[in-house]
Amino acid sequence: LLIFSPICDIEVPERLSYEQLKRYHLVERCVHVPAREGSAEEILLVHSPEHLEVAKSTETMNEEELKRVSGNYDAFFFHPNTYRCARLAVGATLQLVDAVMSGKVCNGMALVRPPGHHSQRNAANGFCLFNNVAIAAEYAKLKYGLQRILIVDWDVHHGQGTQYIFEEDPSVLYFSWHRYEHQEFWPSLRESDYDAVGLGKAKGFNINLPWNKIGMGNSDYLAAFFHVLLPMAFEFDPELVLVSSGYDSGIGDPEGQMNATPEVFAHLTHFLMQLANGKLCVILEGGYHLKSLSESVCMTVKTLLRDPVPQITGEMAPCLSAIESIQNVRAAHKPYWKCLVYEDTSFLQNLSTKSHLMKKDNPNPSSEHESKITNSDETVKVERFLELHMKNILFPVPPIRTAMSTDSKGSAHLLHVPVHLVKEMDKTEIKTLVSGFYADLVKEDKTLLSLGSTLAVLDKILKKEVCNGIAASPTSSVAVALRHSVRFGFQRVLCVFVGDMQVVPNTEDGKILIIQICEKEQSGKSSSKHCFTFVLNIFSLLLKDAEGNDFFSAVLGFILPVAYSYQPNLTVVAVGPNRSLGISGISLLFTLLQGLAESRIFAVIEDTDVNLMQSVAKALVGNSTPRFGVYVPPTQGKVHKIKILREQFQQDWKMLQCSGKLFV
Repeated sequence: LLIFSPICDIEVPERLSYEQLKRYHLVERCVHVPAREGSAEEILLVHSPEHLEVAKSTETMNEEELKRVSGNYDAFFFHPNTYRCARLAVGATLQLVDAVMSGKVCNGMALVRPPGHHSQRNAANGFCLFNNVAIAAEYAKLKYGLQRILIVDWDVHHGQGTQYIFEEDPSVLYFSWHRYEHQEFWPSLRESDYDAVGLGKAKGFNINLPWNKIGMGNSDYLAAFFHVLLPMAFEFDPELVLVSSGYDSGIGDPEGQMNATPEVFAHLTHFLMQLANGKLCVILEGGYHLKSLSESVCMTVKTLLRDPVPQITGEMAPCLSAIESIQNVRAAHKPYWKCLVYEDTSFLQNLSTKSHLMKKDNPNPSSEHESKITNSDETVKVERFLELHMKNILFPVPPIRTAMSTDSKGSAHLLHVPVHLVKEMDKTEIKTLVSGFYADLVKEDKTLLSLGSTLAVLDKILKKEVCNGIAASPTSSVAVALRHSVRFGFQRVLCVFVGDMQVVPNTEDGKILIIQICEKEQSGKSSSKHCFTFVLNIFSLLLKDAEGNDFFSAVLGFILPVAYSYQPNLTVVAVGPNRSLGISGISLLFTLLQGLAESRIFAVIEDTDVNLMQSVAKALVGNSTPRFGVYVPPTQGKVHKIKILREQFQQDWKMLQCSGKLFV
């Protein structure tokens, strides 16, 4: 082993250990794709012949020669085996791309070293010799004719190599968040800031989200997705998503010094799986706290395998510095993205981290914290915390994914997806329940008749015998379902009504949060902390004659931030008559909401339209969301209405604070 600098002490072979994956029994559930070495032709898709030749020549160099060549690069150190290892990393990444694009697998993860995202066309950099993800993007464009590729870089360092390679290429949308601290943190580049948006015809296709302080956590990362990445990504409509998956942005890492816990990577992965018809390739980059790295990798793989997503932890309130960075990114990109065109965005001055008081108290914040975090006692402390934390958030996966009542047997046969049939509840038992607890809610015979199937499926979900379920039932039964769930012991139930429905249960005790998406105002209703009414004319993106698309503006800009702020332990979605939301929008809504409540979700659908039932069932069993096609921008009037709601409620639901007017 040849090491010329203590800098590379953290880039160790143990980073690729499979032990934790084996403990979670994930290895045997995956398709194993054999690695191969990347060819010279493949490497030259991105790198110069001169760079390739220098890398190749190191195989036969002695120690002094290796030191000399390594000295030409920033934070890179050659070993005689480096060239072969880097070629294997490239080849393994391309093998994954082939497996996904050919349909052999839906998605996958490449566990490779060395990492790649700092490597530039003609230079090694930051432990990176060849840029694995950049080569993968060029390879996919060449071999499969792709025209739109999204690269998401959640490593804590800026992937400047990837940025340089694609900054003039509008076929690649590159998103990176990274520790920046106003250019104090490596690689300390001016072009790592939010105003580096790309060059020429690719302006708007380079998204930098700089973190100007350490300690960013789960809510900061989710806010970045809700208010920056996901709106632009859905508008971009990628054909393939590549992730530069660095876990040095996780808790305990000596490089990142962030506080995000492993389950946040499950949520981020879950969101990205809804793009590109599920074609997602996750490629390992950094990650230097071995326990944090291994748990985060496992959370990512579990999600790729479509396991239920663990409940997110921590206070759902992004910090002021994160809000400032997110707002600045949105302002910088407003000229280039339809999703931002009507948003009230303006540049902020980053006063929370640039104040003279902070500079006086801590003239070099990076070095002070770095000396603390590298202490071995701190590493052990994080390991102990993660042992307990993972035990607390992990839960037995129910043996059945999706349930449906037997009285819907005809519908179940037409769904063409595996659903478990549940026998409806005995009529005598239903009458006893209604007379004892729900008499005030059951006003019609059709509601009473439907409760046998509705409560049978719901009980399976509440007892955690199934993950989720569908009931073909009038939406008037939802009030009973919500009260039944609270009686069962669920303290935070989110209910999303889609369509014109009059029934709104009592929400005063905070145990139920109701959001309604409808075409017209509901008489006698006003919004409160636990009851919102959206009067939206939402069109499916598949309808080319749509007058506007308010779906993403409403869901990403309001519904998801509120839902994640609330952190429900059960989600109920009721689809009723006169819905303005199209089938594809309803399907995506179900999919996105599965990130909440350990994916515990109950669908009540009054309309027995087979296409709607089939679409919802596919979403619940974990099928990939179909691509939405041509993006239609939101209407100015609807964006303004959502903005008013955000401003009204962002003090109560703080995940809203990353868009619209700020209260600080």
